[in-house]
Amino acid sequence: MLEKEVINFEKTAIVGIVTQNQSEEKLNEYLDELEFLTFTAGGQVVKRFSQKMERPNPKTFVGTGKIEEIHQFVKENDISTLVFDDELSPSQQKNISKIIEECKILDRTHLILDIFAQRAETSYARTQVELAQCQYLLPRLSGMWTHLERQKGGIGMRGPGETEIETDRRIVRDRIALLKEKIKTIDKQMGVQRGNRGAMVRVALVGYTNVGKSTLMNAVGKSDVFVENKLFATLDTTVRKVVIKNLPFLLSDTVGFIRKLPTQLVDSFKSTLDEVREADLLLHVVDISHPEFEDHIASVNQTLLDIKANDKPVIMVFNKIDAYKHLTIDEDDLMTEKTTRHYTLEEWKSTWMSRVGEQNALFISATNKENFEEFRERVYEAVRQIHITRFPYNKFLYPDYKDAVEKDEKEDNEEE
Repeated sequence: MLEKEVINFEKTAIVGIVTQNQSEEKLNEYLDELEFLTFTAGGQVVKRFSQKMERPNPKTFVGTGKIEEIHQFVKENDISTLVFDDELSPSQQKNISKIIEECKILDRTHLILDIFAQRAETSYARTQVELAQCQYLLPRLSGMWTHLERQKGGIGMRGPGETEIETDRRIVRDRIALLKEKIKTIDKQMGVQRGNRGAMVRVALVGYTNVGKSTLMNAVGKSDVFVENKLFATLDTTVRKVVIKNLPFLLSDTVGFIRKLPTQLVDSFKSTLDEVREADLLLHVVDISHPEFEDHIASVNQTLLDIKANDKPVIMVFNKIDAYKHLTIDEDDLMTEKTTRHYTLEEWKSTWMSRVGEQNALFISATNKENFEEFRERVYEAVRQIHITRFPYNKFLYPDYKDAVEKDEKEDNEEE
């Protein structure tokens, strides 16, 4: 079965550059992620190309010699798709396509948009993705896009001497306007839905893609959210009512973030991200078994800042402790310098994580439910504090308050 799937994968090559702002080590991390993105989209990476440059070539992204090397490899190895790690300008994409005509030329943004298109299940998600794709496509239209359906054309609609490319651009602009109106309508509906949930405490799971948010959602909320070891397995926001110790609250599982997240997606997924903006508490889930989890944290924090959701209370949930492995140094090895890759979990806890505080940092395994009771207790306490502030006279929800009331009543009866 596995061999059959591999045969169906598109043969792909990926390209990245080392610059003053991006070291070779950092590039390799990005290319690892790009390879995983390619796999998620249905491709199989057979070759990586990289080049050291001060800055990307404004014409072809990489140098002329490197682009010829890539062209030769594409021809000799029947490559279907070539993916560049950074977003290509319209002119770069056009120039590269002229040189390498044998395969599709994509960049990281286009690839992510393609994955989102595959993953969109609901009409709303599909509308958001299509809007992002159209906004990405508009400045990149060329004469080859003559296959676009002419929804508005013909007599009275076409200007004198209008070329096919101008017609295509008009079609895409009209489509963008239509999709924006459709999303406005859905945004209002989603806003009403959020309003109808009342004043219940809202908790949102946020984090990098593929860190285990949906697994955690399933474990806590007893839901059946789709889980897969691929990037962006979850696209549609799922909201569930969860009850811990008699205390109800709403838990939402949102779309995962990623480094170099396309701005078109941030704009299009406004309502999805509103779940984060309107949450009372954020559970920032981190895959601690990933070597670059600190970068992932920084990317998520930057996205939260971009969507103006960085001022909310946050509990850091370090997930996948069962999969955490660290490098070791032999006792007689005096040459190898100890880095963060050599830290045990206990050593990590004594780093900057100690400043987060025991109350706001949890180490769990959502799959094995390791330290799960501690997680439930901590979430309960955080939600309880928010609930008390919101409903100061509604403390009967809490078991400890009930106990206190019963104790007082018992003492009063005894005195009588």
